[in-house]
Amino acid sequence: MHFQHPSVTPLQHSLVQHHLAGLRDSATPPAVFRQHVDCLASLLAAELTRDLPLQACTVQTPMESTAAFRLQGRVAIVPILRAGLGMTDAFLRLLPEAEVRHLGICRDESTALPVEYYQKLPASNPADVAILVDPMLATGGSILHAVQLLKRWGVPQIRFACLIAAPEGLQQLTSAHPDVRVFAASIDRQLNSRSYILPGLGDAGDRIFNTP
Repeated sequence: MHFQHPSVTPLQHSLVQHHLAGLRDSATPPAVFRQHVDCLASLLAAELTRDLPLQACTVQTPMESTAAFRLQGRVAIVPILRAGLGMTDAFLRLLPEAEVRHLGICRDESTALPVEYYQKLPASNPADVAILVDPMLATGGSILHAVQLLKRWGVPQIRFACLIAAPEGLQQLTSAHPDVRVFAASIDRQLNSRSYILPGLGDAGDRIFNTP
């Protein structure tokens, strides 16, 4: 199934293809799997942050003062527990001053619906940009729930980074929230009858944390 939408950016990069091969390979051990996740998350982070808002400033070099730019506003990195933790460090390396806001949302395997088990977003003072991170976008239920929580917090700009996405989940997300920009290393073929992504990579959380 092919999917295109103006808010969805699939990464085009030779290194993306290389690291995707490592993720998909069922023989890849957990330690190496985590390295592939980190490398792909770094590539996603670079692309997703390409056009974050900037503000002009002046800095003093060893030679003279010069015009420069710094990021404008507050950025929150929002991993969806638990698999999103595997992508967080890559984003923090590029955005070391970002705040990290965790959301615990899992999928009920019997219904494929999202179940919220942890969230500690403040009642006010929202970040200017929230970056949701989760390796997989399958049915879209967890991400839709996370976006609703962030919008309730009052975040004006939300971006989402994932390693692989199913067309069905992308359709749900872009239909409900066309203002959310999505960055994916791969858009896979489809979901199977159990709502797992094909060809996929298995359960990202289990493979990251070695909990088969």
